[in-house]
Amino acid sequence: MASNPNSFRSTEPEALNIPPLNSMPYVDPIASMSLSYDENKPEDSAPVEAPKPALVFFPTQPTKEECDNILSVKGDGICLSGSAAYGTYGPVLGKVDIGEDGDSYIFRVSLPGVAREDFTCDVNPDGKILIKGVTTTGEKVVYKHSMKFEMLSQNLCPPGPFSISFKLPGPVDSQHFTAHFGIDGVFEGLIKKKKAEN
Repeated sequence: MASNPNSFRSTEPEALNIPPLNSMPYVDPIASMSLSYDENKPEDSAPVEAPKPALVFFPTQPTKEECDNILSVKGDGICLSGSAAYGTYGPVLGKVDIGEDGDSYIFRVSLPGVAREDFTCDVNPDGKILIKGVTTTGEKVVYKHSMKFEMLSQNLCPPGPFSISFKLPGPVDSQHFTAHFGIDGVFEGLIKKKKAEN
């Protein structure tokens, strides 16, 4: 078969389409709770979607002011930048769960492949959380045990710096903050709510 001089051939490795051995469909708990119910509305009317926090992606590293300006329009939300914002493949970096108790908030952030030595978490009194770090997975070539591995597939988060910011539902006492970065790649923070001044 003669080759066509006008055809294009990629030098990148071909992506492998391999089905998982075991998988279950993901059901987003926020999406399932996002429909509100009004008992005074007629039964045949459509459900009303409850407001959700904004999710903003930045392809480059934004300044703190840029992130704050965009999030201030909505009032709350999640700001992703760097490799956390690309999110085109691999495990999701930066998924956030937030919980509330009588006097405390808890949050959990998915951070697979994040280097612990290049990781910071800043807590502001207004409840804004800023996490910065570096992901170490997703390389095209891996060197291990004096061997060079050229990766045939790249499904992990791309390497590089990232930042994630989000706001808790209310002000906090940043002096009462405890955190744990588990070996499962989940960062968990527990922080006391700011006591109301009398």
